[in-house]
Amino acid sequence: MSSEIREEHAKRLLSDKLFNEAFETLEKNLLNSWNSSGVSEVDAREQIWLSLRLLDRIRIHITSIVETGDMAKKLKEYHV
Repeated sequence: MSSEIREEHAKRLLSDKLFNEAFETLEKNLLNSWNSSGVSEVDAREQIWLSLRLLDRIRIHITSIVETGDMAKKLKEYHV
């Protein structure tokens, strides 16, 4: 898949209401689980923390595809 197509797909995902709603819902559910967990539930709390970090990493990765594409376009314009 070309970098231009990857960038377009990433932009569509980041602007998609259902995609963003899914991330927000998952994050809210995870935070609620974390807040309602007991101090002694160390394993469960660690899993929730890892899940929250993974959500962040997915969003950051998709955002970086868009930003990298934007930077590449600016470099092309600069060198033309």
